[in-house]
Amino acid sequence: MSFLTKLKKVINTGQARVIILTGNIGDLFYAGQSKKWVPLMELISEECSVEPTQSTRGITQLLYKLNNPVECRGDLSELTRMWNYTTGRKNENDKSFTERIGETNRNTTFALEFMRQLCECNRRYRSSKNNLLLMLEATDMLIPEEEVSKMSIADRHRVGIMHDWFSDPKFVDGGDTVILFAESRSKIHHRIARLPQVVSIEVPLPDQAQRWAYTKQFGVSGENISAMSSGLSIHALRQFLKSGDHSHDALTAQVEDYMISQLGEGVIEFKRPSHTLKDVVGASRVKKFMENELIPGFLDGSIGGAAVGGPIGGGKTFICEAVAAELGIPVITLKSIRSKWFGETDAIFERLQRLLKTFHRVVIFVDEADTQFGSVSEGHATERRLTGKIQGMMSDPQLRGKVIWFLMTARIHLLSPDIRRPGRMDLIIPILDPRNADRNEFLEWCFKGVELPEGVLLRDHVEINELTRGYSAASFAMLRAKLKGRTLDEALTLARDIVLPDIKATREYQALQAKVNCTRMSLVVDDIDRKTYDKKRESWGKSIKAMETQGIG
Repeated sequence: MSFLTKLKKVINTGQARVIILTGNIGDLFYAGQSKKWVPLMELISEECSVEPTQSTRGITQLLYKLNNPVECRGDLSELTRMWNYTTGRKNENDKSFTERIGETNRNTTFALEFMRQLCECNRRYRSSKNNLLLMLEATDMLIPEEEVSKMSIADRHRVGIMHDWFSDPKFVDGGDTVILFAESRSKIHHRIARLPQVVSIEVPLPDQAQRWAYTKQFGVSGENISAMSSGLSIHALRQFLKSGDHSHDALTAQVEDYMISQLGEGVIEFKRPSHTLKDVVGASRVKKFMENELIPGFLDGSIGGAAVGGPIGGGKTFICEAVAAELGIPVITLKSIRSKWFGETDAIFERLQRLLKTFHRVVIFVDEADTQFGSVSEGHATERRLTGKIQGMMSDPQLRGKVIWFLMTARIHLLSPDIRRPGRMDLIIPILDPRNADRNEFLEWCFKGVELPEGVLLRDHVEINELTRGYSAASFAMLRAKLKGRTLDEALTLARDIVLPDIKATREYQALQAKVNCTRMSLVVDDIDRKTYDKKRESWGKSIKAMETQGIG
């Protein structure tokens, strides 16, 4: 059901007399009657134009745009008669209705009170043939969300007017309707936004069919552009079409720039990994699992999200970036959606959710996920609310298969149990330090630039194995960068001098947590029965508790 159909249904059924339109309210929309792309207020004005008949009441529209007087669309003479009758205008010295309506551009508080009184007059005027439809632009600027103690007197006055207006039982049970325009309901003062008699309807970004319809009028290949322009508004699409450069790279850049401009700097980043799983050294068991199960599951929608855990320096990010490259769909890195400004965090989340819904399929890539998502039971109210919304989005059936969540963390145990559960994170995959054949592959890769004597096998070289004992993927990468062009003796001299930082206990603790939280036996151990595995898992848990008593964790 389109937002316009929902709006008409709410108005016609009387479900609510105050409606907040949120989301993509500043865009252009196709009006079927005039066959033009018009602003949202103009679209609603056209769609809700109703003339009175003998059996039904019509609609008189009153549009209030900032810095303009209230505009009347309908029978102005009837409004004048109604105003004169109900206000008791007796002589020519009293201001006429036309004069009153012309003064509404001087003061927004006066404009609100004027429209409230019009609704009251319309209820008292027995000869009225029309219901009123009042539309207010930029309500989040008229009554912004703020602590009452910090609000100006004028802002408090406007909140008071609207609260009294919308809480009046006669208005609630009447036939007049008020439509408020605001990008986010959370940006409207809570005394109005949280009223139970106020409903919200979200205006989504244009879908592919709407983008294609708009693109056609520019005489370009609309089908390809409409498919690749997910996330763009009609205004942003127009800017791209006017540029003249309709290449794939230009369109991708336009989508990225627009999304970043909507969400703000530092909220998201688009990833374009250049390496694939073929470039990943070691991790043979995990790579096979990702190729055979994880990637196909992401693409067919059977896996909605996966978390990757393991000790720091284990190569989690590199491997996950390779998976993202294999998927061949847009990858968005979620950096931080928190804002220091009051109420802005909720608005950023709403924008993000609105943008994601336009994609056919997209991967949300979250590194250091334990620091990104808090708990729903601890912390600041904004943090709890944000975490709850993200969890809800992760398990939203409408987004399953469209939005793929890919989380990485060295501290998988700090990730909320609400997020780790199946249905949100369908898989938890451990990335552990290389062993056996994987370790030999790392040695070959690490010493690839070293001039080795004939017949020397790295896997059998006792000193090399001893010097690289306990090396992680990051440690091997660090050593490899220093060994290019060196002889074996020079390489050994350098390796003898390198000392790993004192983080062994912490890494062991993180590896145990990754094993305990892993959701597939085959990723941790070779073929064993479930009973034996449960005993192993129990022993890992005991080791974790023992380390925690020593202050490790």
